[in-house]
Amino acid sequence: MNPSRLVRRARARAEEIVAASAIAARRDRARIARAVQRAQAGAAGAPGVSNRSDAAGSAPHLLLASAGAGNIGDQAMLDAFVERVDGPVVVVIRRIGDFAMPPGADDRVSFVPLGELIYGGGFGGGGFGGGRLGGGRLGGDVRGAELEAFGALLATARSCSVIGADVMDGRYSPRGSVRRATLAEAAVRAGVPSRILGFSWNAHPHRRARAALRRAGAAGVVSLVRDPVSAARARIDDIPGVVDTADLVFAARDVDPGAATRLLGPEDGPVVLVNASALVGRDHDQVGEYRRIVNALRAGGDRVLLVPHVSRPSSDDVAACRAVFEAVGDDPGVGLVDRLLTPAEIRGLAARARLVVTGRMHLAIMALRAGVPAITLATQGKVEGLMRLVGVPELCVEPGPDLGERVLAVARRLESDPAARTRIRVAHDRLRTLAQRNTIGLPLPAAPVAAPVTFADLAPTAPPSSPTDPRAVPA
Repeated sequence: MNPSRLVRRARARAEEIVAASAIAARRDRARIARAVQRAQAGAAGAPGVSNRSDAAGSAPHLLLASAGAGNIGDQAMLDAFVERVDGPVVVVIRRIGDFAMPPGADDRVSFVPLGELIYGGGFGGGGFGGGRLGGGRLGGDVRGAELEAFGALLATARSCSVIGADVMDGRYSPRGSVRRATLAEAAVRAGVPSRILGFSWNAHPHRRARAALRRAGAAGVVSLVRDPVSAARARIDDIPGVVDTADLVFAARDVDPGAATRLLGPEDGPVVLVNASALVGRDHDQVGEYRRIVNALRAGGDRVLLVPHVSRPSSDDVAACRAVFEAVGDDPGVGLVDRLLTPAEIRGLAARARLVVTGRMHLAIMALRAGVPAITLATQGKVEGLMRLVGVPELCVEPGPDLGERVLAVARRLESDPAARTRIRVAHDRLRTLAQRNTIGLPLPAAPVAAPVTFADLAPTAPPSSPTDPRAVPA
């Protein structure tokens, strides 16, 4: 290997270790705390300015968004949160343009780009809690300034919520997981009620991510875990304050049937949505397997629509779906969506489908929400918990050899035995109620709740009386 590449890899690894360390987390918290104190002191001295408790109705909710930038699931979680809370919402993102404005929220949602807050820094640019360990790539203490900007936002916030999803256990990025937990902890230490919204927890989390979430929970951050398998794993890992929920997107209500009408026409008929995930395609040759699935569905009389869910330079479902479309050949019963739709449009499509086959979990969630079975490829240990929550573990399929035949076998069982569809429909209200736990204690839009609830109502939930061993579920 090129020596300079080895040096870059070694440096990146060292930066990750430093950025995810407990010392860096402690310095981050201290810098945020100082920024909160300065902002509150300035507000106290300004005429006509009220503090957070005096003007709670006008104070914003602070939301730390996920990556976005070409991910329908990330957009769907943002939309669902905004849909579930009243009042202004300040959304911290990496870059302007990474998210679209949630429907109907132009007058109350604002985006604040803090591009280095989660993944920035390293040996320079404030990567070690904003300290100086070298000249740095960023040319100054950029991340340190962003920590202070986050602190200033906390000073006027009525709540702080972190989108957890699949980025809390360190499996993708220890640095990102530790920093999200640390920001939530800094919020609660500043007196701002803080929660981590519906997330999965791997059977083998990164040790620094586990330690950071323990610290956050001990400080009072509420961990809203989105499936029973993840919740059991988190309890085994001694994460404080675990609350059983479902993914926030199960609580979403907005549905746009327009794309379904454009893509499928007005007539009813059996339609199957198929997603080829570029993430799965990194490790598995899936085009031939998907071609087999599509051909079998067509032979059974279904129309098939290939639907991308993520489109980024590093992970492009549009290209993955197009490869399957081209492999199938000229067939008027097979269509390709060549751009990302909105979450509401995806829900509109799902409502027209009889079946979904997907490598992306949030497409499965939107299908299940509509009462439609979603055969889902397992990734990062998160799909197993989702399907167990819904009561249809047989819909979780491992990627790998003979994927096509294994997916088709599940599809045939669904046709011969309607019990799975019945379980999905029966689970609908329970899933929605669990998903709504993510925003309990936050004021609902339009109508107030019948019985007022407070953040204290988010008491940790007890584990099941006879839990299965979560470590037995593949990670």
